[in-house]
Amino acid sequence: MNNSLTLRFCIMMFLQFFIWGVWYVPMWKFLGNVEGVGDWKLWGFLTPVGLAYASTGIAAMVSPFIVGMIADRFFPTQIVVGILHLLGALFLYLTSQAQHFNDFFMWLLLHLLCYMPTLALVNSLLFQNVENPEKDAPPVRTLGTVGWITSGILVGGGFLVSEEFVWQLPEFMGGESAPSGETVKELGSTKWPYLFGVLASIILGVFSFTLPHTPPRLKGREVSIGDVLGLKALRLMKDRSFAVFIFCSLLICIPLSFYFQSTNVFLGYCEIGNSEGVMTLGQVSEIFFLLLVPFFFRKYGVRVILSIGMFFWVLRYLLFANAGPDAQALAFLGVLFHGICYDFFFFAGQLYVDKRAPEDIRSAAQGFIAFVTLGVGMFVGGLLNGWWNIRQTHNGELNWPAVWYFPAIMAAFVLFVFLVTFRDKEPTTDSISA
Repeated sequence: MNNSLTLRFCIMMFLQFFIWGVWYVPMWKFLGNVEGVGDWKLWGFLTPVGLAYASTGIAAMVSPFIVGMIADRFFPTQIVVGILHLLGALFLYLTSQAQHFNDFFMWLLLHLLCYMPTLALVNSLLFQNVENPEKDAPPVRTLGTVGWITSGILVGGGFLVSEEFVWQLPEFMGGESAPSGETVKELGSTKWPYLFGVLASIILGVFSFTLPHTPPRLKGREVSIGDVLGLKALRLMKDRSFAVFIFCSLLICIPLSFYFQSTNVFLGYCEIGNSEGVMTLGQVSEIFFLLLVPFFFRKYGVRVILSIGMFFWVLRYLLFANAGPDAQALAFLGVLFHGICYDFFFFAGQLYVDKRAPEDIRSAAQGFIAFVTLGVGMFVGGLLNGWWNIRQTHNGELNWPAVWYFPAIMAAFVLFVFLVTFRDKEPTTDSISA
């Protein structure tokens, strides 16, 4: 892949994940300014904050239909990416202007319905236009993580002081202490993160039209609902170990959502400034541990590496449960565990699926696990986290130890089930044949 094309795809990946990270991490802070969020319950189990975060799961469950039934059949990939990002920019702008939660949720969901399909489409663009995907794609995809990190540092170091924008290097990076006072607002609690996302989405939308022409992969072919959801991969469920892996992947995504949903506000409780920036330490560790996954996978096998990933989810939440203003180091350590938590389960899980699935259903299997985890798991987790936080709120104060012990127990249960039931054996032809 020539340098010019590499640079263009790096820009694409950087903007792709900047758009998501810039508003997603501080969303709970912003919701404090939206009418209707204080009406704790909408319909029993559902809460406004939980529903807002669960909207990502809703969009993830719908996006395969957009990708499989439309984008992969009728239109060039780069055109679909461009149009979706431009539409997404419009809906994200309307989200930033919403005064009531009902409007906020409607526009946010519409934005995510445009955004989530592009996660698969930008990967498709990359893989179809590089000579050696296994060699050329990983360095480019790393720029997505850099984009997420950049968004966190931007928002974490930003403030409105007497309604004027001020940015300073976050304290954990050697900068000064965060400004304070009645006229100071954290940028994460304002509409600015959404507006940054709007600008990045417009830039990427226009930029996408300049990317290499990439015809639809399935043009002229009939595609069923089962194809777009990866249901052909269900035949792999005959293999007990694969079925256990799918079940545990679904369950672990429920406590996982607690991290993305609650950590930002929790760091504020711990009196850690620039919380959005601090959370990017997790993405930095993600880059490091990503390099270790292939070694551990080859050396110790999938059972060990997946177990390590789940164990550190338990340990992370136990650290959070015991962290506070007088124990900030535990909170920092829990954030730094993100790399091993995420890479040693989710990236390693993708490698396991790639190893287990026959070539003819490999893509279907990856699509199915994405639907189960990013879709169903994150949807249920978002709702459960919102409900649990309300249950642990007394006189306007959250009982943070109780908030974190709950997902720790859930993750420990999943780890126990996995250790007892998962056996990594080479599949036989009979175990995976239709």
